Amino acid sequence: MLLVIDIGNTNITSGVFKGEELLGTFRMMTKLPRTSDEYGIMLRELVEHQGILSTDIDAAIVASVVPDVMHSFGSAMIKYFGIRPMVVSAGIKTGIRVVTENPKQVGADRIVDAVAAFTIHGGPVIVIDYGTATTYDVVGPDGTFEAAVIAPGIRTSAQAMWGQAAMLPAVEIKKPDSVLGRETIASMQAGIVFGQIGQTEYIVEKIRRESGYTDAKVVASGGLGKIIAGETDVIDVYDPQLTLKGLRIIYERNKKRQNGALK
Repeated sequence: MLLVIDIGNTNITSGVFKGEELLGTFRMMTKLPRTSDEYGIMLRELVEHQGILSTDIDAAIVASVVPDVMHSFGSAMIKYFGIRPMVVSAGIKTGIRVVTENPKQVGADRIVDAVAAFTIHGGPVIVIDYGTATTYDVVGPDGTFEAAVIAPGIRTSAQAMWGQAAMLPAVEIKKPDSVLGRETIASMQAGIVFGQIGQTEYIVEKIRRESGYTDAKVVASGGLGKIIAGETDVIDVYDPQLTLKGLRIIYERNKKRQNGALK
């Protein structure tokens, strides 16, 4: 079985695949400092809570945008699973060619999402990830990662608003019944959610017009993306497991090179 791990700025999201079947997913917070033992024990317990024996895990792949945790995380995988994980980094075969001005600046998570969206849905495709930042990545019809838009994430924007304005409370991020808020909480929710919907629709239209990919499919992912995807016609597919699927695809393309299993 394959353990796939996406280390993001806010959460570490993981899943276990048996072939192409995703057996279970789980997550933990990224920002809490942990030792390799803590990572290893937590991962093993989370895997086994899904009814999967940790001893059945014989391969792993990691994509990370948080370099500081990689040493502890890699050590945890070796110590508690007996596996040296494959890491999505320069030189790994993805099937996507990055043609931006500085390819090294494109995060591993975005490459993984692009791989999944292009492999599953073809190109051209616009890949939206509603995470700590909201990213709009453009993949051409030949699988080239061409351009991107990066905006503040939904929760990031909301936290900045109530963190900087003393009179505004923290609110649940959900769509209110109307854009016409009649009290503070509903007014804030309207601004957060409908503002993100408007941003999505405007940016997708601008990308299509300026790229010339007027028929580009739009594939979205990210936890809060479900709220947005259900409220706009510009998103064709919402797939909350897009990153995990991309990690599996990349692992399959590189496993013949992988000789890191310690078992």
